[in-house]
Amino acid sequence: MTAVFVHGVPETDEIWRELRDHLGTDSVALRLPGFGGSPAPERPGKEWYADWLAAELARLPGPVDLVGHDWGALLTYRVATAHDVPLRSWAADCAGLLRPDYVWHEVAGIWQTPGEGEALNERLRAASADDPASLAAGLRRLGVPGRHAPAMQKSFDIPMGEAILGLYRSTTPNPYAHWGAGFERPTAAPGLVVSPEGDPFDDAAAARAVAARLGARVAVLPATGHFWMLEDPAGAARVLSDFWADL
Repeated sequence: MTAVFVHGVPETDEIWRELRDHLGTDSVALRLPGFGGSPAPERPGKEWYADWLAAELARLPGPVDLVGHDWGALLTYRVATAHDVPLRSWAADCAGLLRPDYVWHEVAGIWQTPGEGEALNERLRAASADDPASLAAGLRRLGVPGRHAPAMQKSFDIPMGEAILGLYRSTTPNPYAHWGAGFERPTAAPGLVVSPEGDPFDDAAAARAVAARLGARVAVLPATGHFWMLEDPAGAARVLSDFWADL
């Protein structure tokens, strides 16, 4: 089987490299259009990206094991619940995104506000990596290892900023308001909700509740946060491999 990884915001497919090195299976890390030096789509919203992901999966020899993080997780949940794609399984974090009462975090609210989002992106692109207000510094505070944070800041270019604005502005007040019907029933493919103990954007109760609705398992990742695949790539690879071996 092929494992297919989908990154989030503000990232590229490079976040999966170390985890994939620990796997004993074929894997592919997709790069979202507009990220990592590629041009942004003309109308970069959640529907466009979900359709894009479904089309990419349809082109791969299937069925595949899909893994998503952050915005890649939300797209994974959408594809697993609403698209006819060849999935053997899916795994995703950030399950709180699927709650009916989910409230976006503070930076998301800025990105969703016309004018303020564009100004924030300009400031983030202009800041040096050692500036406490820089993107790299913010990523380090979220647990991104130091060697990765400057590289992630370097990839934050104009197309990525435009793609990020489009994604967040297409999903107000929250994802459930648009896609909630699909989040209320078990998925056809077996699923795994990944729940890092230290993720400030999610919580264990949300992971359990969402997993129950989707008929999925829960894997708690101790001593890791939002960027669990960078903080403990070997441990994360073991969790995924154990899930796949048990299918």
